[in-house]
Amino acid sequence: MSLRLASNAFLRRAGCANVVPTTSTASSAAGKASTPLRCLATTPALDRAKSREDYDRVLRTFANIRACAVLRTPTSDACPKAMQACIDGGFEIVEFTLTTPDCLSHLSDFRSRYDGRVMVGCGTIMNVGDAERAVDAGAEFIITPVMLPDVIQWCAARNIVIAPGCQTPTEMVNAYRNGAPLQKLFPGVAGGPNWVKAVSSALPFLSINPTSGVDLDNAGEYLKAGAASVGLVAPLFDPVAIANGDWDQISKNAERVMANVRTVGPYVRK
Repeated sequence: MSLRLASNAFLRRAGCANVVPTTSTASSAAGKASTPLRCLATTPALDRAKSREDYDRVLRTFANIRACAVLRTPTSDACPKAMQACIDGGFEIVEFTLTTPDCLSHLSDFRSRYDGRVMVGCGTIMNVGDAERAVDAGAEFIITPVMLPDVIQWCAARNIVIAPGCQTPTEMVNAYRNGAPLQKLFPGVAGGPNWVKAVSSALPFLSINPTSGVDLDNAGEYLKAGAASVGLVAPLFDPVAIANGDWDQISKNAERVMANVRTVGPYVRK
């Protein structure tokens, strides 16, 4: 109860006039699951607020495509080349990470070029300032490596989809209660797809997005086990291929994993 009241207070301080819980029918042996609080973002003064329609569009895209390319390169020059190769190979959801040099410039460029065709987000967000800069650059969704309640609540107040990094079921539930519609499993845990299956069965209101431990061949297994979507990092963007400028290999990796993912079909949103 105290967590819910705190979330309510945060959203109202953020300038949100209408704070409502999202609909959930999930239940457990302990009773009905707490629903996340999210702002309808109807207050004109709320900076960077998105519409409910845009929020649903982003979640619908995740549910339909189910795989996100997560790019982290050591140089600025390699970044757009690697991401272009990945898109050429079939990815329609991509994430630029702030650990990449000139990340936001590249993100802005790809958002302009592919708006409406490829959904572009930003990862390694560590604070609200990072989130603000990412949204200003054109990010359509936000990813954090750890569970940061203030960043989750900032996004929730603005109808911005966020997937915070979580390692345990407790962190995932707390992320959900703070307003995160997706919960990023990071880093990978022992058990792989079986871990996702167990947690998804016990906590069916979660929408888990494994990112570490997913490779070109097991992505479909994670989805079959109950993951809402998956993120691909090093297995997709092979560091050796990037170092050698072998963009064809990146495209082939993308084709391979997307063929794997498509066999599973769309995700039924919670």
